Amino acid sequence: MVLSYMPSSGEEKAWGILNSLEPSAVCRNGTVSFDQAGGYYRARSFCTEFSIDPRGKTIKSLDGTGEDLIQRYGYFFIHSCLWYLVDAKDIPCSGKLVKPENLQGGEHFFRGSHTLPLENLAKKYGEDASSFLQKGRDLCAETETHGDASVRLFPLPRIPVTLILWLKDEEFPARADILFDSTAEIHLPLDMLWSLAMLSILVML
Repeated sequence: MVLSYMPSSGEEKAWGILNSLEPSAVCRNGTVSFDQAGGYYRARSFCTEFSIDPRGKTIKSLDGTGEDLIQRYGYFFIHSCLWYLVDAKDIPCSGKLVKPENLQGGEHFFRGSHTLPLENLAKKYGEDASSFLQKGRDLCAETETHGDASVRLFPLPRIPVTLILWLKDEEFPARADILFDSTAEIHLPLDMLWSLAMLSILVML
């Protein structure tokens, strides 16, 4: 699934707010850094560091390896990245995992057009846990111990996303689940968390 990216008023608003914030607070809250000479933030997504320039209103991959993330998945990545820098709090992960629908308001939000394509993940890797784990490693994920195979991705520093694969067997079809740390809703609203969930699934496909 690839969507063409069109800037929106929400993005413009986020750029304006970010440009007004004190960089030291943004860095502390989001676990990012600020390049004083260049006037941009440095934030890591998966394996790549990005520059986020509030004055120039640009997001770039610092080594070029993340351009695909911007070009193919900018619809999900750019808004989420900007609002993360604006809204993130200086609060560490709890280690408690929750399903998206168990976040406040999530039961109704993650439905219909916001249903996550987890069945595509299950279809691709339902008989191949090793490829699932390798793809996660390619994205700098941590290997977890849930299900038959699981990885913990970091689309943004304080928003880990855990993907769990249950392999196909004689009784049940393959299944995939997605979990957030319980603190995710402190850092971002549901629509931005949905974007990060979508991004995490799509880069694994």
